[in-house]
Amino acid sequence: MKSKQQGSVSKLVIALMGSALFLSACASSSTTADSTIAVSMVKITDAVKAAAWNPTIKITYGDGSINFQPDGIPNHERDAYYAVPNAGVVVPDATTAHIIKDPTSAQKYSFDIPSSPTFSATTTSTSLGSIGVMISGAVLYNPYEGDGKTVAMSSNFTITDSSGITASFVDKCAGHPTPGMNGTGGAYHYHGLPGCVTSQVDITAGPSHIIGIALDGFLIYGANDIDGKAVPITALDECNGITSPTPEFPNGIYHYVLPGTADATSSIRCFHGVVDASQIQQMPPMGPMPDLAAAAIKLGITETELKDAFNNQLPPDFPSAAKKLGITEAELKAALGL
Repeated sequence: MKSKQQGSVSKLVIALMGSALFLSACASSSTTADSTIAVSMVKITDAVKAAAWNPTIKITYGDGSINFQPDGIPNHERDAYYAVPNAGVVVPDATTAHIIKDPTSAQKYSFDIPSSPTFSATTTSTSLGSIGVMISGAVLYNPYEGDGKTVAMSSNFTITDSSGITASFVDKCAGHPTPGMNGTGGAYHYHGLPGCVTSQVDITAGPSHIIGIALDGFLIYGANDIDGKAVPITALDECNGITSPTPEFPNGIYHYVLPGTADATSSIRCFHGVVDASQIQQMPPMGPMPDLAAAAIKLGITETELKDAFNNQLPPDFPSAAKKLGITEAELKAALGL
């Protein structure tokens, strides 16, 4: 559990960096041309065209890539209420959360995804933001919450407020919205296998069909193989990938599997294909952040001077920043409300 001060510092980091919280889920590694395996390139355009995409997703087929513009609103029922973190809390539990009405709102996503994905022997870590587009219109996140290590599916909980309203952190579809701040956020996303999505394209004890596409171009499937049997976790690689037949590719193709687990294998932890880092969308901000403009006024300096004092350092170095500003660390933190 994060302390209030730790949570506030986390929000300061976000404000100073001028972007949403964007942590690596595991150690980053780069992909290079030398590590790619050309024979693994398979054109997926026809299969993508035949998949059951939510009609609200704008899909444009180009030369070598496919552009997806989902609005993030899934085409299935969501919970009316969700349990979300209290201010200053990154990863909540039943004692550090409160209930709000479903804050899900339309997002402005645009992903250029390769139509002939290239397998790479070197993996690239997935981030805490969007890592794939699902046929429902929502996006997929990796298994982790905001600290980059707590698995969302294994840390789910349900609380009841004084009005008798009950809400869960993660809903029955393995998803939830980011709580957001000042009108932002509301980005609904999955951390695991969404039964609300597989039920739209699969039958009981039947094979899994396409339920999404990762940013590297490899397709995402549910938990079953071509024979309708559960894919063993031990058959998947470190990125939840496997090369095997699917209904759309009976001769076999490399693809990702969401196995319906509640541990770190619940979602994709890394890309095994060449991925354009510019397509990785950061996670929307969560919770209130320190008001840098107000803090600067209290200190008698400009907001730019305050940001420059921290030098975009992560995590923030309060003693160094205070020294640059010619004040004490206590005075700096007091101005920031920490």
